[in-house]
Amino acid sequence: MKHEQQHSPRPASDVAFTPAVKTIQERLGSRRSYERMEQGRGWNRAITPDLNAFISERDSFYLGTASADGQPYIQHRGGKRGFLKVLDDSTLAFADFRGNRQYISMGNLSENDRAFIFLMDYPNRQRIKIWGRAEFVEDDPDLLARVADEEYAGRPERALVFHVEVWDAN
Repeated sequence: MKHEQQHSPRPASDVAFTPAVKTIQERLGSRRSYERMEQGRGWNRAITPDLNAFISERDSFYLGTASADGQPYIQHRGGKRGFLKVLDDSTLAFADFRGNRQYISMGNLSENDRAFIFLMDYPNRQRIKIWGRAEFVEDDPDLLARVADEEYAGRPERALVFHVEVWDAN
């Protein structure tokens, strides 16, 4: 994966490298290498052509959300390769179909829009971590048509729109 350097007052990796994490990195000896990474290529804030290509080949990913009080939840999402769509250089979306009707991710996002996507290419041992904010959209026929799969019999009830803040590949 190629990374395009983005300039910002704070390193993009601060989304994961909180002060507590940096303290532990310092104590355990890895902070210096991450400081060099932050001064070099760092993490990316925009969806690059390489990331777009990686996403288009995936047939599943994991979506992480948390309730307002911080209770985490991870949900596996799967579909035909490319079901996770890149809408523009900072937005992803996918169709949400009727499932087990627990609505845990939907409830979490209604009170805490922070979300995380974990994409894995198991054979090539490549993974992408994406931090951002997400929302469910139910009343946008154009968006629903854009994320729907015409070959799939089910019709989306809504779309999940994911606004990318930062991502990293490893």
